[in-house]
Amino acid sequence: MIRNNKALWNSPMMKAIRQEPPDRMPVWLMRQAGRYMAEYRAVRESCSFLDLCRNPKLCAEVMRTAVEKLDVDAAIIFSDLLLILEPMGFGLEFRAGDGPIIHGAVREEKDLLRIRELEDLSALSYTFETIAETRRQVDPEKPIIGFTGAPFTLAGYAIEGGSSRNFLKTKTLMYSSPSVWKELMGRIARSAARYLNGQIAAGADIVQIFDSWAGHLGVEDYRRYVLPYTKEMIDQITPDVPVIHFGTGNPELLPLQAEAGGSVIGVDWRIPLNDAWEKIGKDRVLQGNLDPAVLLASPDVIRSEVRRIKKDVAGRPGFIFNLGHGIHKETPVENVIALVKEIHKNEI
Repeated sequence: MIRNNKALWNSPMMKAIRQEPPDRMPVWLMRQAGRYMAEYRAVRESCSFLDLCRNPKLCAEVMRTAVEKLDVDAAIIFSDLLLILEPMGFGLEFRAGDGPIIHGAVREEKDLLRIRELEDLSALSYTFETIAETRRQVDPEKPIIGFTGAPFTLAGYAIEGGSSRNFLKTKTLMYSSPSVWKELMGRIARSAARYLNGQIAAGADIVQIFDSWAGHLGVEDYRRYVLPYTKEMIDQITPDVPVIHFGTGNPELLPLQAEAGGSVIGVDWRIPLNDAWEKIGKDRVLQGNLDPAVLLASPDVIRSEVRRIKKDVAGRPGFIFNLGHGIHKETPVENVIALVKEIHKNEI
């Protein structure tokens, strides 16, 4: 338990989540271990992406390397949000240049016959071992973050068969087959909650829900077709464990995302922080929101953008610095190191 680890309980991340003044502004970064790092590329030369995700020791090693090199304040496990789909009855592969490919996409009611609600977590035991191994390798004062996709984002992949620009297949099913939509979203919501609870039991101190595709929806569609299932999922997560609810693409959804739940609401760069706080409530903790493209600019630009965000935060204790999405593979590592150093400075 976190409370039994005084150093972890008083870490910058946990203090920020409790809205207590931290010793320094906490920061972690989405995709903080990834292709922009030479160490990660070296590991990938010996195995495929999926083989890496199923190797707890290697997953922990690449994350430990990133945490130590960058000096970030938390370690999100190295994994992928689509892994949960395999034991639910989908095929999963990653092709170079094409990204994820989902086999057995759901397009109509009969497709539900082969989709299993996740009750037995044993097929994902490697994720839980990754959490335990990451905890052993990473500084005990830094929290471990587990994660999964939100119901809409996972359903989007499951219906489209991979990534999409417009999610036409997903929206068509959503509008034209409400009973199929309800059944699929319910199964995913309950499965994802069990998966997160398994991660928490394995040692995750915080969990993040990625709703990377919800921004393709308007407010009323999100309210009707997404919010009930995301809320159902979050309500089933182990009590007292911090939940970061991250979405991107449409700032108008923020009040509804906050209504769906989460100890922390993650936002992207499309909205100023003060406006985001107005939408979600000034009593909520916020995470964000630097555009990851800034990390391809000069160190002077990076430092200037950090100071701008710090000025917007204006000393509020309930804030966690992050990007508005993951680090781009073209990003120079030294720029990310400079970013973290600037964030950790106490002055604006």
